[in-house]
Amino acid sequence: MQLDYMILGVLALGRCSGYDLRRWMEGPGRYLGYGVQLPQIYRRLAKLAERGWIEFEVDPRDGRPDAKVYTMTEAGRQALLEWARSPYEPSPRPMDPDFKLRFLFAGSLDRDIAIEIVRTELDYRKKHDAQSPLAPIPDSYDPQLPELDPQWAREIQTMTHEQGYAYASGFIVWLELTLARLEAGRPR
Repeated sequence: MQLDYMILGVLALGRCSGYDLRRWMEGPGRYLGYGVQLPQIYRRLAKLAERGWIEFEVDPRDGRPDAKVYTMTEAGRQALLEWARSPYEPSPRPMDPDFKLRFLFAGSLDRDIAIEIVRTELDYRKKHDAQSPLAPIPDSYDPQLPELDPQWAREIQTMTHEQGYAYASGFIVWLELTLARLEAGRPR
């Protein structure tokens, strides 16, 4: 589960509680695209602890419930490194959060990993997302609602497609710029 690697990635940065993880996801991690609630975080923390990937210490708090502060174990470190070094497979969905998660946490470990992730995503997006700037939209519909104007529906579908195409094109440009930046900083 990708949430496991997000948790391990945050713990690689430092010790934290479940509440701290949630705050990170609402702050610096908000653009990853994962909407995770606190109960789900606590369930995954328990599973990761059962697996031996993390451990915790109880931090007593005056006037508040005690907090469990988590750290990564050697087994968790190995799991994170294995995931980071595993081949990255782009998703057909252009806005899939797995790319951002992999780039952020696996890419943070090593410049060459970051380059490979970006290059793989860029090659996939150039092949699949930039092929047809305007997918065919049906010329006519047989509306099943009297309130639906077929011409208006077609116009809305066209605008929606244009937004998706603009996003994909912008993402490809960002990938190209990021790859150039990563490669420029690579030691020769």
